[in-house]
Amino acid sequence: MESSARRRTPPEPERPPAAGPAPHPVDPDHVEPDPPPTPGDMAPARTAAPGTAPRGARRRRIPGGVPPPAPHRPLPDGTQTGQLPRVLTGRRRTTLLVLAAVALVSAVALVVGLLSWAPRPSDPPRALTAEERTRLAAMRVTNYRDLRAGVRLTAGTGGERTELVGWVDWSRPLVYLDVGGPGAGPARGLLQATPSTVVLRPDPYAVPTPAPPPLVPPADRWRLTALPAGGRLAPVLDLLFGLAADRPDAPAADTARWTGRTDVAAQPVDVLTAPLPAPADAATPGLPDGRWWVDGDARLHRLEVRLPGAGPVTVQLNRTDRPTLRPVDALGGRPGTPRALTPAEQRRLERLPARLRDVGGATVTVTAPLGTGTNLRGAGWLTWSRRDAYLVVADLDVPGRRTLVRHDAGRATRTDVPAGTVPGTVETPGRPPLPVPVGGWRAAPADDLTTLVATALRAGTAAPTGTARRIREDSLAGTGVDVVELRSSGAQLRYWIDRSGLLRRLELPTRAHTWAQLDLVPGSVPRLDAARTTTSGGR
Repeated sequence: MESSARRRTPPEPERPPAAGPAPHPVDPDHVEPDPPPTPGDMAPARTAAPGTAPRGARRRRIPGGVPPPAPHRPLPDGTQTGQLPRVLTGRRRTTLLVLAAVALVSAVALVVGLLSWAPRPSDPPRALTAEERTRLAAMRVTNYRDLRAGVRLTAGTGGERTELVGWVDWSRPLVYLDVGGPGAGPARGLLQATPSTVVLRPDPYAVPTPAPPPLVPPADRWRLTALPAGGRLAPVLDLLFGLAADRPDAPAADTARWTGRTDVAAQPVDVLTAPLPAPADAATPGLPDGRWWVDGDARLHRLEVRLPGAGPVTVQLNRTDRPTLRPVDALGGRPGTPRALTPAEQRRLERLPARLRDVGGATVTVTAPLGTGTNLRGAGWLTWSRRDAYLVVADLDVPGRRTLVRHDAGRATRTDVPAGTVPGTVETPGRPPLPVPVGGWRAAPADDLTTLVATALRAGTAAPTGTARRIREDSLAGTGVDVVELRSSGAQLRYWIDRSGLLRRLELPTRAHTWAQLDLVPGSVPRLDAARTTTSGGR
């Protein structure tokens, strides 16, 4: 009876929730759900009455003093639960966007700060110390001894800005640059220059932003150029060449100042203000002050100056980017190591006339930058057995005209014809018309083109005389050659002779401080006396 009575004892009444902010109210009727059924226990689901536990559910009484789990409440945004992230609310998204923008601005500011050339705030400007004067005086000698450096130069501002990227070789001297920027104009393209000569390979379709030019320059489309008066290129090229000297400068004037200190390529650099060095032929200095970034080894890293005709100019040097530069053919070609001829090379040179007469003739092409307004391209034939030549010549600056050139019986004549009568383009003209036209010929002037063709014809008569030396080994149209330079009575010639002893190119220095080339492909040629030429008066 006692156990039966105990079974009939009614359950304890629910306790009302305690007053106050109790986070976890006690729930004595908490139902622990069944574990997932196994396949053998699968049975049709039964619907329990509202408010009652499902039949078969196990009840688990919470031990006293231990609060039951809290009912489900939405978690605040950003709570890490280990589950898939919640969809961000508008407020959270706005906060993240603001934080991302702040991070981006901070990163940009950091990069700009790292790349800035501005000197660090330090002591106020002061006069140079004796050691700083010595370094500044030795700066140009250091450039000369270092031979080369990468250069990035900007002249002008805004839409008139011209940008140059490439290298300067103070030992030759030579600069090789890509010219760009919104103010480049007709000079946009590749440029090579010496202190006296500028050759340009114009490219009006190049992208506005320049990039380092190819180390092996293209062989075609170079022309001798006269830099326009009042343009920016002339003063900035003079500035680049003037940054080197073979002896120290005089100590800086008392007006030179130390203005700050910064770091370049992880080394400290002093920022000095002093005038540009005066050229050797300058009567009076009168040059503007520049800001010089000079390290402890007297190496220049940056220069800022305002030049007349060019505006503000910034020169930035990369002291580790210093490849060996290769001048284009118009400036003499790549450098070599001159030496005396070997016995085999000397024999090939001596036997050259006989070899040329044996082969008979050659097809020729001409590249002759004779002046700033005379850049010639030509094609034709010559024969050493009869000592005659016949070519058509085009001038890049006069595209609508072709000139026929004839060397016959020791006479040089020429006549002009319309461009349409000769195939090819102004850059690569075709062969001259056959038979040789009659009439209209006039005596050719004694210019560098006449000398070049006449010298090529004389190569089949007698062995060259004078001091000969091998400049370098080279190749032409896939054929290996030795470049031999001869000097005799002030004249200078270069013969490109292949291993079989045939002449492949003849080079002649011009009055414009360039080199003219006549390339030869030995072989059979047509007869060049199909019609006799007559010489008329006048030029």
